[in-house]
Order: sequence, then structure tokens, then C-alpha cells
Amino acid sequence: MGELREGARFGMWAVGGVIGLAAVCLVGVFAFGGAGWVSAPFRGQVEERELTSGSGTFRLTTYETFFDLCAAVQNAEGTILVLQQEREAASPARRGQIDQSITALRATRIESVNEYNAKAAQEHRAPFVDKGLPPRLDAGAGETACVA
Repeated sequence: MGELREGARFGMWAVGGVIGLAAVCLVGVFAFGGAGWVSAPFRGQVEERELTSGSGTFRLTTYETFFDLCAAVQNAEGTILVLQQEREAASPARRGQIDQSITALRATRIESVNEYNAKAAQEHRAPFVDKGLPPRLDAGAGETACVA
């Protein structure tokens, strides 16, 4: 019977040693940043999901931003077209004014195209470009189609 008790005592020491070693390892992992390294893939997926889904207000605002920028490009193109038509029958003084207006509108159009493209390239906004909108706008194109 003494051998049985001695075996049980040895088993308790062995189990206690394993538990103690596991506790020391666990403390070491947390103390030296190992937990962050181990959980990095999971945390990255959570961050990505949070950025992609975002709040409802953010998603709605981002969709509207893309529509507004595309509409600004189309508005500038429409105004340029009207001014070009008016220019044909305008006096020389008015032609000078029209030419200045057209130049300003072209610059405004290019700014809107660049802003649209810059926002569409941002990782946290790109998922919210509506499927009906183009992924990028072309500054050199004469006409922009905002709805596919």
C-alpha cells in the first residue's frame, strides 16, 4: 500500500509540475507580447470587418459622396456644353467671358474627377462605390456616365 501512496504522490507532483510550467509559459507569453502575435490574424480579420461594414452613417455618407462627386463632374460637363453652344452666337466681348468660364469649369471638373478617384482608391471607402458608378473617372473623357 505504501508503494501506491508513493506513486500517487509522484503523480500529484508531476501534474502540479506540468500545471506550474504551463502557468509560467502563459505568463511569459502575455509578458513578452506573444499573445498579440498569436492573435494577430484574428484581430486583423476583425479590424477589416469593422472597417468594411462601418457604421450606417459612414456607409450612407460615403455612397452619397461618390454620387455627389460624379454629379459634380456631369454638371460641369453640361455647363461647358451650354457655354460652347452660346459662344457660337456671342459677341467678341462675351466670347472672352465664356472662354474664361469654360476654363474654370474644366479645372473644376478635373478637381472633382481627381477627388472621386482619390476617394475610390482609399481602402476604407472603396467598398462603398456603388455598383452603378464607375470605379474610376477619366479626366480626359468628354462625357462621364455616372449610372451604368
